[in-house]
Amino acid sequence: MGSAKDIVIKPVDRDTANTLVKRVHYSGKIVQNSNLHFGVYYQGKLEGAMQFGSSLDKRKIQGLVSDTKWHEFIELNRMAFTDNLPRNSESRAIAIAMKLIRKYAPQIKWVVTFADATQCGDGTIYRASGFVLTGIKKNTQIWVAPDGEVTTRIVATDTRRPERQRLLGKIQGGTRESRTSLTDGRSTNQKQLAISRVSVTKGNHIQETGGASMRQFVEAGFKPLEGYQLRYIYFIDPAYRSRLTVPEIPYSEIQEIGAGMYRGEKR
Repeated sequence: MGSAKDIVIKPVDRDTANTLVKRVHYSGKIVQNSNLHFGVYYQGKLEGAMQFGSSLDKRKIQGLVSDTKWHEFIELNRMAFTDNLPRNSESRAIAIAMKLIRKYAPQIKWVVTFADATQCGDGTIYRASGFVLTGIKKNTQIWVAPDGEVTTRIVATDTRRPERQRLLGKIQGGTRESRTSLTDGRSTNQKQLAISRVSVTKGNHIQETGGASMRQFVEAGFKPLEGYQLRYIYFIDPAYRSRLTVPEIPYSEIQEIGAGMYRGEKR
């Protein structure tokens, strides 16, 4: 097998990145507001993708670093790599992507991202790439239905989302669920809903938009999954690190509080 130095990182269009992410990412879902996409090529084949975009709760995230302007930060929304890539390809890909952002988008000073230590991992790649750990939070946003289907609190409570209506139909008799299965091509038991940093960054938005509560889902047997959500920041401009408004958390605390996870298995 080759070396991580053999990979090639270059911008790709949205559809190319989305197709790879849907096939490789554990959630099988994309983030709609991603607008900067990098492809990771090895031996001429696309074997990875990194997607960046605005945070959904941008004003809240902006406050993590004082005096940050609206256009000076971005979120790493999705990162997906196949097992065909050589060892250490992930950290090398991130390093190159950050250099490209620094060169071609110098207005961006830092990058925020989230690790799902409820279903996927605690951010091993981010730590290897020099990200600063700034948040560890017990999961209250990723929920599982009695039949094993997984969703997020915001999907279940945001009245603007069609997916919420499907979930309501599911707990009220399944008529909407059946209709969705016919149009989607997959039954509910064959798929998992999207799991993303929405669960950490957009919690307050539910109340702002008059969203519903989780009561009826709790009564139907929905429960939050056991686990953690972790927040990381990469400082493209090192000067911004001193402006952090939250404490830097030692990596060791992940294991100390039992938040460790790798490829869906608790450490």
